[in-house]
Amino acid sequence: MDKILEAVVMSSYPNNVKQGLVRRVIEASKQPMDSEQCWSMLELCTKLYLLGDTKYKREIGKEVLEVYGHYHPEEFEEFFNVRFLLSLLQEGYGPLGKRSHYVLDYIQLGLQFVLESPSANSIFSLLRIEVLRKVCERPSPKQCAKISKLLTQHPQCIPTGKHQVLFCQQLIRCIGQFQCVSEGEEDIMEFLEHVNKVSGLLQRIWRTQTSAILPSLKELFTIISSTEEQEAPSNALASVVQFVPLELMDGVIRNLTNDDSITDVQMMMAIGRMIDWVSWPLGKNIDKWIIALLKGLAAVKKFSILIEVTLSKIEKVFSKLLYPIVREGALSVLQYMLLSFQHSHEAFHLLLPHIPRLVASLKKEDSNSATSSLEQLAELIHCMFFRFSGFPDLYEPVLEAIKTLPIPNEDRIKHLLGQNAWTSQKNELACFYPRLASKSETGKIGLINLGNTCYMNSIIQSLFMASDFRHSVLNLTEGNSQPLMTKLQWLFAFLEHSQRPAISPESFLSASWPPWFTPGAQQDCSEYLKYLLDRLHEEEKTGKRIYQKLKESSLMSQAMEHHYLNKTLIEKMFGGKMMTKIRCLKCLNVSSREEAFTDLSLAFPPPDRHIHRPGSSSVLPVEEIGPQFIEPPENPSQLTGSPWVRRKPPVSRDLTAQPAPVETLGFQEAGEPASGLSSDAVGVDSTKDPLLAFGEQACAPKDSRSVPDLINYFLSPERLTAENKYHCEKCASLQDAEKVAELTEGPHYLILTLLRFSFDPRTMKRKKILDNVSIPVVLKLPVLVASEETEDVCQCRKDRTAPGSGFVSVVYDLCSVVVHSGISSESGHYYCYSRECTDTVPCGQLPKPASDKQLDFEIQWYLFNDTRVSFSSFESVSNVTSFFPKDTAYVLFYRQRPGRQSCPLHEAAAEAGLLHGEPSLNKDLMEAISKDNILYLQEQEKEARNRAAYISALPKSPLWWRDFDRDKDDDSSSGGCSPAAGGGGSGSFHGLVF
Repeated sequence: MDKILEAVVMSSYPNNVKQGLVRRVIEASKQPMDSEQCWSMLELCTKLYLLGDTKYKREIGKEVLEVYGHYHPEEFEEFFNVRFLLSLLQEGYGPLGKRSHYVLDYIQLGLQFVLESPSANSIFSLLRIEVLRKVCERPSPKQCAKISKLLTQHPQCIPTGKHQVLFCQQLIRCIGQFQCVSEGEEDIMEFLEHVNKVSGLLQRIWRTQTSAILPSLKELFTIISSTEEQEAPSNALASVVQFVPLELMDGVIRNLTNDDSITDVQMMMAIGRMIDWVSWPLGKNIDKWIIALLKGLAAVKKFSILIEVTLSKIEKVFSKLLYPIVREGALSVLQYMLLSFQHSHEAFHLLLPHIPRLVASLKKEDSNSATSSLEQLAELIHCMFFRFSGFPDLYEPVLEAIKTLPIPNEDRIKHLLGQNAWTSQKNELACFYPRLASKSETGKIGLINLGNTCYMNSIIQSLFMASDFRHSVLNLTEGNSQPLMTKLQWLFAFLEHSQRPAISPESFLSASWPPWFTPGAQQDCSEYLKYLLDRLHEEEKTGKRIYQKLKESSLMSQAMEHHYLNKTLIEKMFGGKMMTKIRCLKCLNVSSREEAFTDLSLAFPPPDRHIHRPGSSSVLPVEEIGPQFIEPPENPSQLTGSPWVRRKPPVSRDLTAQPAPVETLGFQEAGEPASGLSSDAVGVDSTKDPLLAFGEQACAPKDSRSVPDLINYFLSPERLTAENKYHCEKCASLQDAEKVAELTEGPHYLILTLLRFSFDPRTMKRKKILDNVSIPVVLKLPVLVASEETEDVCQCRKDRTAPGSGFVSVVYDLCSVVVHSGISSESGHYYCYSRECTDTVPCGQLPKPASDKQLDFEIQWYLFNDTRVSFSSFESVSNVTSFFPKDTAYVLFYRQRPGRQSCPLHEAAAEAGLLHGEPSLNKDLMEAISKDNILYLQEQEKEARNRAAYISALPKSPLWWRDFDRDKDDDSSSGGCSPAAGGGGSGSFHGLVF
């Protein structure tokens, strides 16, 4: 029968005729026949299946083999024996040089008929060894796929024990050598199918034997980290990573980045090749693994690797955004690479020439994927504009390309930059090694204490958090006429853009140091603030005098002339005006004098001074706190019982030498509408307004003081009698008089100094008033306006003002509180609470009620304590003295809400920033920041490597770190260990512990 079948197959008959004859042979084969005939048919069918030169011949061989497997099982089992299979696998089938490629298919076909036979176990044992040997020979993707198909269908043939781990490792080696030889679509699809079958087998093995995963990953890393191979490993390795359980990621990355046997070159090679995997079209979670490894390297301060890899690979990752099938993963990796590369603009600038073309391509594609990617890309670009301002010539084409796309708000941008920076990645050893501590999670930067310089640090941080002032300083053009302001600009720029957790203000301290201050001694922060503002103001005035001389010589342009004719920056931001009036109580003649001030010094009333609180409310209504003159008494004897206490507020000799007081008055009344509210409050009932509720909570008990009390005392009329009589020019003699202060112009930033320090003549020392003063988060300040303006102003602000009073209420929001801890101005410690108050609605418009979530975010406070910066709350601000009696509020910063009076200034402040409210820095400053950031990364990396070398020398006990509770490397940070030292070979994981 075998001769008949062979003759039919080899004949020249048409296929339909052959098929009929073959059918008859197959039907005959189902009948009983002797063993010899069966063997002859099996040999013929094996030959047809393995060596058939046409698909038709192989199909006939397969069909007949299946018939004999079903109907002659004993003969088939005898034929399909271990020795025959061993010969097929080791020697092949057919003439030398033309070995069959279908041996594995043949074995898979035959196995289904011997599964229940006595020889099955012997065959399985043979195949377990032979498939391992096969993969060690590095078969082609097609052959590997056949092995995978065989083992997937017959898992009994998968190697076990140590051989299973070795099999997985060798299979990964095979995948690393896969290459698609053709660029045709069908060939590519076939290649991808083969890779999926092989990686699918690994997934199956890992699911049943999780112990094989880590050795497999070790082999994978050895392959991609190798520096010896001439040809890069295949990107098909990405298909392996997608099946690694994500719950293993943290442990794998932690051990990988802390393994000191892996050299920098190997790590750089590995991460670079992993980044290339974003082009693999069928991988899942590849981006997660890449980002996790990048974060892991940042956590151990290996910044040189990150810099090199980012600069070499970012353009390639960016190019993958053109392809929808890999776009999502590529965009995730690109986002992290750019957002983390914050020390320099170099990586972002590499992409600038390519962005417009990509944006145009995505817009043309007009798919959901393209639309989503465009929005994410635009957000990313705006983050980079924010971080690396000052390159308008480079950014203009990009800005034009994305002008129709949404612009993220500043809070969103700062959040993204803060959470992705390399220096924000947490290192598990940071708690044991303070030098490895990362930048504060707040995103803010501290200031190093240079020896009792906390008084300066707290003032600098308060000024920095005054966002309008900060933006204006950063936006100043470079010039030599204001050297101190230039140094402040540099300090602010570093506080805004440095990657360090804290910076040293040494240069600014030396430039702003009051000459009478004693080096190394504690100083009065209020005195320093006055001196600093005065210096900055005078410096700018000097520049204006230079302008006058230039103008006379016609060397000044019209634009520069307009600039120099304006007020100084200090006047714009902190300057207000106050009218001091003195009325003679005999002739009732009133003399007045208007003075400028930059801060308001609030004295404490004497202990016996009664504080008037109308009703039961602790909030002082504007109507009751406006300054009023006392009508002259009809009975002069009534003067002896006058409650007014002698008080002399400091008088300023010039604008900022001893700034005159600035006033703030009580809370906004519950339910009272206000115009142009800032983002920090809404004009609603106090029971519903968290900010006003905070303010009410801040009010102290009935017998304690509050900031409105001190301001009321400052604004209350003062009786000038006895030795303090007033010389009346009209009477030409000393007369009893009354003096009162009225605000005629409210400053943009209101600075209040609580005069807690007084000189005690008995002890000849300055003593501190430790009274707790409650601080409202919202204050209303009465400002006197000209009578012809009163009606307009009141209508604009919608404030209730007594008819003809001439006063309007200006609302202020608390933005900083400088706290003094101690009992003397010559000792103790300063720190400050701050938040950023910004406008979120245009001038003159009422904001819509904000959600609770928005309010919670917008009232976020920060605690600046030298190098330490942490999140805080207004509750902490208001309760600090209750918990710590020696810690008392000393200097307060309030910001005026936009209104009629403040609109021009608010608009000017808004124009100070070119994008997102943040101004562009000059290139020299940006370059200095970039260089310092690189230097810091290098310092951190060196420190981390020294410690890693130290740790590697310790006993390898899992519990060694529990007893290592302090930094023992401070005395000798140098060592002979290199990160590359130690054996283990290429990519060795000898220290890997899970």
